[in-house]
This record gives sequence, C-alpha cells and structure tokens, in this order.
Amino acid sequence: MKLQTYTLVLLLGGLGASPVRAETASGIALPPHRQLTPLFNGRDLSGFETFLRNRGLNRDPTHVFAVEKGVIHVSGREMGYIVTKQAFTRFYMRADFKWGKGTFGERAGQARDSGILYSIQGEDKVWPRSVEFQIKEGETGDFWMTDGAALTGSDGKRVTGPPGSARNIGHIGKGPTENTIGFRNSSGELEKPRGQWNTLELIVNGDVIHQYVNGKLANIGRDPSPTEGKILLQSEGAEIFFRNLQIAPLR
Repeated sequence: MKLQTYTLVLLLGGLGASPVRAETASGIALPPHRQLTPLFNGRDLSGFETFLRNRGLNRDPTHVFAVEKGVIHVSGREMGYIVTKQAFTRFYMRADFKWGKGTFGERAGQARDSGILYSIQGEDKVWPRSVEFQIKEGETGDFWMTDGAALTGSDGKRVTGPPGSARNIGHIGKGPTENTIGFRNSSGELEKPRGQWNTLELIVNGDVIHQYVNGKLANIGRDPSPTEGKILLQSEGAEIFFRNLQIAPLR
C-alpha cells in the first residue's frame, strides 16, 4: 500500500489551546470531536487503578508504576497494568512513549514489549478482553485481539483472539521480526531509536479504528468487538515511560 501523507489538524478550541498536528497516511480526517483533555494529570495516578498479576488490584508495594517529573515510569518488573477508572467509546487518543533499559522475568533478553489496550471488558487479569495497540520493538502499530476480542483487518479477514489468548494483525509494511532485545526492523520500522520519544495516535470511531505511529498510518481495523471499555497501559517485562496522555471524545 503506497502511503501518502497529509496534515491532520485537531481544532481543540477553548482555553486558547494550540492546534495539535500529526502527519497521517489514512486519507481520513479526524471526525468532529470535543476538547482534548488529559488522561494523566502529570502529578499522580489518581485517574487510574493498578493491577499486578501476582498481587491483584491496587497493590503495588514495589512501585512498578510511578510518576517522575510528569512522566509515568513503568519498571516492567511485574506483569500488570494501570487502567483508567472511566470507560470510553468513540474517541481520539494520543500518547508518547519511550523505552527504558531493562527487560525482566519471562521476557528477559527478549524484544521490549508493552501496549495500550482499549475497549476493555470483563475481569481484571493478564490480559483482559480488549483490542491492543501493540508497543513492541519491531512490531509497534500491530493490533492484538485478546481473550475473545475480534477485529476485521484491512485485508478483509476477521481475526478473533481465543479465550485466554490473543492473535494479531501486523501493521502496514511490517517486515520480518525477531524477539530479541534492541531489535529494529530492516523494513517497515515505525519507531524511533531507543531513548527517543514516539507518538502514538488512536481513532476509535464506531466500526472503524485507525492506529498511527509517529504520524504514519500503522493499521486500520473494522467492526471491532468489544466497542466500549476502559483503557490500560501494560507492564509486560520491559521498562517504559509514558507522557502526554490525552483523549477527545468524538461527537
């Protein structure tokens, strides 16, 4: 698929906010939306709950999740996530991430891995039913359908994640991958080199989902199931940092 870029302008309005610009490749403008507001206040995790596989809900004595100078620091030393207290449907979201150094536990030495899961349904567990915006060295921009979630890819094939497991749809132009720490793809790489900030953008608009990585269209999915739920950020065996988490409900 040949990519052609254009500038997507989010007219936020109010509070004298400056336009947010992102180079995209979808040919589809952002639908009408409300004001972009923070998901993360930059001070604490009061808008989220924590879940760790071996500890449960809101038990994080080793501070897997911490706020440092306006940035969410995820140590990656335990499997789990922070999850919004609020559920969402039909929205635009953006977030910045960059990798830290370590990989741990069952993922030690493997490609750094995390993700943003959305439209979450069901019980807290690793991992709940949801659609995932994959964040992984060499694979950032993939879809993953987890624990019964389903999505139709741009090739028209419908993919369903089996109960208790998951299946993916690779991002546009994705080349061969290796599950090795520090991996960078020789073709179709969308991430910046480790240590630099990357911008992810997500448009969930009813029956169509678009995912962007650093202004490039990464994936298109249709007829998602589920279509509504909370949003989480993973701790999946790799140190990672998040900032500028913002969301705008679509009108």
